[in-house]
Amino acid sequence: MTFGEQPAYLRVASDLREKIVNGSLPPHTRLPSQARIREEYGVSDTVALEARKVLMAEGLVEGRSGSGTYVRERPVPRRIARSGYRSAAGASPFRQEQTAEGVHGTWESRSEQEGASAEIAERLGIEPGDRVMRTRYTFREAGEPMMLSTSWEPLAVTGRTPVMLPEEGPLGGCGVVERMAAIDVVVDNVAEQVGARPGLAEELLALGGVPGHVVMVIERTYYASGRPVETADVVVPADRFRVAYHLPVR
Repeated sequence: MTFGEQPAYLRVASDLREKIVNGSLPPHTRLPSQARIREEYGVSDTVALEARKVLMAEGLVEGRSGSGTYVRERPVPRRIARSGYRSAAGASPFRQEQTAEGVHGTWESRSEQEGASAEIAERLGIEPGDRVMRTRYTFREAGEPMMLSTSWEPLAVTGRTPVMLPEEGPLGGCGVVERMAAIDVVVDNVAEQVGARPGLAEELLALGGVPGHVVMVIERTYYASGRPVETADVVVPADRFRVAYHLPVR
């Protein structure tokens, strides 16, 4: 192989990928067998197998037990809107953004107390082991899981107050800004950091993905006068959604 030349398995995978993308191999079509790939491209069984593995890792094809490998249906990515804070009494940011997109969104949640891990303690500016309220969410669009979120709030801020449980009490289901304002904590800043990684098995199971799929992770932290009062990880399947930001210029 000369400098700059692709390995044979990548060249085979690239050609098959092009056929999938241009529709020559439409969704639910059986991918050519390993023997067929070997004969058509003049490669070894090992090369043919590695090319199929590449397409599976990219989420373009899927194996069906006892049947073969088939082209997957490719979803059209939809938007998840992220925007600057907008005051709307009784509405969480998720509800505001879903309404703006003309979609009816719902969510399920579960809250429990725990000691902060070293990572979460650093994000919240507290000591490892300090008590926090952890809330896990599953957000749905028309019944379909669309994203997961886990939030942590320091009980030094919210403990023994009416907003200690984010989804219960008089302000249950409201956004962080409104809930904190109710206990005289003025949120004035929010930071978000977006990254990507392979989804964990339990995340992909909850989101309806397959092993190897990539997820976007939005690490969000709310601040009040420089003090972190909530931090969260929002997990979004990268093959089905795009995170769209619309931020005001001040």
